[in-house]
Amino acid sequence: MAKVHRRLVERLGAPPVDAVLLDSPYGFQENADEISQRTVRYFRNFQISLDVVSWPTANDVLARERALARIDAADYVFAGPGSPTYALGVWKRSRLRDVLIDKLTGGGCVTFASAAALTLGVATVPVYEIYKVGAAPYWADGMDLLAQIGLQAAVIPHYDNAEGGTHDTRFCYLGERRLRVLESMMAADTVVLGVDEHTAAVFDLDADTVTVLGRGALTIRRQAGNTVFASGCTVTIEELNAIATGSGPTPVLSDAQRCAAGTPCPTPSLRAEAERLEDVFDTGLRARDVNAAVTAVLELEQAIVDWSADTEEMDGTEGPRTMLRRMMTRLAELAVVGTRDPRDIVAPFVNTLLEVREHARKQGSWTLADALRDRLTAAGIEVRDTPQGTLWLLADRPEGNQRGGPPPPGSR
Repeated sequence: MAKVHRRLVERLGAPPVDAVLLDSPYGFQENADEISQRTVRYFRNFQISLDVVSWPTANDVLARERALARIDAADYVFAGPGSPTYALGVWKRSRLRDVLIDKLTGGGCVTFASAAALTLGVATVPVYEIYKVGAAPYWADGMDLLAQIGLQAAVIPHYDNAEGGTHDTRFCYLGERRLRVLESMMAADTVVLGVDEHTAAVFDLDADTVTVLGRGALTIRRQAGNTVFASGCTVTIEELNAIATGSGPTPVLSDAQRCAAGTPCPTPSLRAEAERLEDVFDTGLRARDVNAAVTAVLELEQAIVDWSADTEEMDGTEGPRTMLRRMMTRLAELAVVGTRDPRDIVAPFVNTLLEVREHARKQGSWTLADALRDRLTAAGIEVRDTPQGTLWLLADRPEGNQRGGPPPPGSR
């Protein structure tokens, strides 16, 4: 999600942006400090400095008030992995919900992922309790931040998870069977808002829109029916609410924005992006547009960095890195040509024409000789006949830097 984080931070204005990480969702883990530092390093990969706000337990009043004050002052608030029910227990009876609402209405940005995202709706899936411990499916009360835009929903990230292999781990490890059980317990006016992995649903409260970014899709699941919005799709919050409540028609989407209900959206491939950028590079070179070629190289390098940061591994990058090296090699060759003396490049052609001209003069074909000289002059080559022989100069060079070509063989 590197591109998404950068895009959101850029919306906040000129850097540096005051960004914080709230550690409550994973505050119970023994390696909480390590998780915080890994997250800080991840954001540093794309030039965002992240300050850790430590609020790991519910009973530390001083930590709570310090955290709330720090969050209130920040421009960008991020929270991520861990346990949603543990996080809600830490935040219970605190002012966090009001602080986040003030942040959003005041022009800041709140980015919750994974476990933290589960807390945003009216109801929350207790993932650890159901998937790890084996508790019967039930809902926990959520923070219900989405109520501020009129959306009655339970947020389920990792919606397209496929880690189970032989068993269904979609819908944040619930699977279809357990999700249906949970849906039977939901209020009639509540929907599931599903967000695929490596995907973001960006609610822009100024523009009143929801935009899907990343590799997957956003799904509204209502009474077992799906409305799916692919990456790149933007709808108004009003349209989203109309779909959620069944009070309005589904907006008409282009083919690029629509995915069939129940069909996974295609995942953009790093290799496909690399191939596209190599085509852009080739086109730039053919058109002698060096800026376009260099831009393609830079964009491919950033795509590889983003992919590696998102997946925390280099799998799938070897092919694109080979393309990047090939593009850079071709640029280097172009640079070598660009640094050569132009006289050295054109000399073989000019000397050949001067040999023809000299032959014409010896034969008395003065019209042809003059025509050849005129054509060279039009091409920026100044021809000088001297007692020592015929010399040529690049006409666009300053007089002090001009270098004459050697006389062609046989000239005097």
